Amino acid sequence: MSAQTYLAYDYPLLSVFWSMLLFFLWIMWFVLLFRVVFDIFRDDAMSGWAKAGWLAFTVLLPFLGVFVYVIARGKNMGRREIAQARAQQDAFDARIREAANATGRHSSADELTKLSEIRARGDITDEEFRRAKELVLAGHGPAEHVGSTARTPSR
Repeated sequence: MSAQTYLAYDYPLLSVFWSMLLFFLWIMWFVLLFRVVFDIFRDDAMSGWAKAGWLAFTVLLPFLGVFVYVIARGKNMGRREIAQARAQQDAFDARIREAANATGRHSSADELTKLSEIRARGDITDEEFRRAKELVLAGHGPAEHVGSTARTPSR
């Protein structure tokens, strides 16, 4: 009997299945362990001593420590994770809004200055200036939106 054939008889399909299952459970154990450790550090309501105690408990007695932590504080683990994800999304959205406003928007005073210069040149009428000023003060947009009613400058 060859070595490959002997290996097939020595390690049947059911043993392969159990080995894969144990390997999967081992990986899932580490995922759970790391989630618990990250949650310990993420929780702002817990004091430093409590964090140190939970961390020591999960490191010294990992199975018992993780299971006790999940039972005692597991309900709020998801809430803290969702709150952190929302905070990160809000910070990202605020940064995007800030970048968009910094590149394309001007203050109302800048818009009114532009409008008065356009009116002084005679490119828009007093009525168009009044409507544009109301739009700017209401915060509906910059003075360029009013340009569709403005006359072409004569230069």
